[in-house]
Amino acid sequence: MEAVSIVLFLLLAVVVSGSLSRMLPLSVPTPLVQIMLGAVIGLSTSYRVELDPELFLLLFLPPLLFLDGWRIPKDELLKDLSTVVELALGLVLLTVIGMGLFIHWMIPAMPLAVAFALAAVVSPTDPIAVSAIAARVPIPKRMMHILEGESLLNDASGLVCLRFAITAALTGTFSASAAATSFLWVAGIGLAVGVGVTIAATRAKAWVSKRFGEESGSQILVSLLIPFGSYLLAEHIHASGILAAVSAGVTMTFAEISRQALATTRMRRNSVWDTIQFALNGIIFVLLGEQLPAILAGAKATVLLTGHHGTGWLGLYVLAIVGSLIALRFGWVWVSLRLTLLRRRHRDGATLHSPDWRLVAAMSLAGVRGAITLAGVLTIPLTLNDGAPFPARDLAIFLAAGVIIVSLVIASVALPILLKGLTMPPEPSLQAEEDAARVLAAEAAIRAIERSQHDLAEREGNADFYAAAGTRVMDLYRERIDSRSGSAKATAEARLQDRLERDFRLAGIQAERASMIDLVRDRRVGSTTAQKLMRELDLLEARYRV
Repeated sequence: MEAVSIVLFLLLAVVVSGSLSRMLPLSVPTPLVQIMLGAVIGLSTSYRVELDPELFLLLFLPPLLFLDGWRIPKDELLKDLSTVVELALGLVLLTVIGMGLFIHWMIPAMPLAVAFALAAVVSPTDPIAVSAIAARVPIPKRMMHILEGESLLNDASGLVCLRFAITAALTGTFSASAAATSFLWVAGIGLAVGVGVTIAATRAKAWVSKRFGEESGSQILVSLLIPFGSYLLAEHIHASGILAAVSAGVTMTFAEISRQALATTRMRRNSVWDTIQFALNGIIFVLLGEQLPAILAGAKATVLLTGHHGTGWLGLYVLAIVGSLIALRFGWVWVSLRLTLLRRRHRDGATLHSPDWRLVAAMSLAGVRGAITLAGVLTIPLTLNDGAPFPARDLAIFLAAGVIIVSLVIASVALPILLKGLTMPPEPSLQAEEDAARVLAAEAAIRAIERSQHDLAEREGNADFYAAAGTRVMDLYRERIDSRSGSAKATAEARLQDRLERDFRLAGIQAERASMIDLVRDRRVGSTTAQKLMRELDLLEARYRV
């Protein structure tokens, strides 16, 4: 019963934090508000959350990584794949090795394996925290796509490195050749498991839906179970459950294209997943805040592990780690952008320009640590194989929590300044692609309506009646084709008309909804009829607000 109460209390805290972040006069990022609210809960209530590392890993990471893989724009990811891979794999490896050695040098009391584990958990970035921070100044789309792709891959690579570091700490041995062989198995089989589970699950539910009909609730549950099934199966055969969840999400995009669910199922499923993402990310940050009082209470004992006595040393360690991470990322981003420009000059003969320092600085500070870092550090085991306490676990958690908070604060102050007026290289317009797709879809719709007209006329007679009804619908599609196949001026005018039509329709929908509310209040319309009509209005409004 207490566990249920704690979960409900955490969910309430997530809801309150979302409202508070919008009420505050300053644009404080929601993750920071959630951490502060969690700290208030930890100080003022008797609720205490005892975190089981394995359970924490299972509950939080698979769905979050699965959703990241599912929703990330695949074309944009492929467009900047080389840059993403350089950041997500090369930078992670450099961070784990470089920061691991630096942390061990700075804090000799922390074993080298634990230092590598800490370096591994601070290597992944969090684009959700970045988007919350940059709400005042929108991030250029291409930069956000790079950050999303980097986050997706470095979550997996960082957590796989964490796994090896923890194994080395538990066993006391480490072999580079054995680790390389193990990595190939862990990564390759983990990726294959995610792909296999997703394809098998989507094919099975498509087969059932085709023969027996589709039930939205069961379809949504299947999508929720896929990341957990992929993770558990991969872990059972000693592969990477993290990579399995990521590959399952990426595969879900392509599996859904060929086996489409009903429109209502997709809409409800998107809403469910949006809620899960909001809740899980929020709970992680609230938990960080809730754990802070206990972590700070043990700071005096924790600092003794470092050979010092003043708790101020812990703050210095956090600042040193954050500063080193930013410097390391700045150097890597500058080199990566330089290499990208060199490749472009070699391929296209373009003029070589030095990367804009503001762009490099923005990309460096955008490497904010967030939910995955906290989730990873909390999965460090409580004890070694012999039952002894895991060395420097509390110190690692304190430093990781400090890195998250300090990186959020620095980015929330500096990113809006750097992003203001920053222009990325021009992106090719997708409008022509969209227009062509709309024309082809409209032509296919006209052909389908004509076939339906002929079939009904042959079966039922009264061809003129069906022709008139079909013509009214086809006129809408023909208008779309004409508006997107003419001259540039005609096309621009058609788009302006579309925007005006959308605004007028939205105004009409708002008036319809207000009228419906008045009818319900006056008891002139029953609740069943009102719910049906309000649902139609909601769907129309969602369509025109896309």
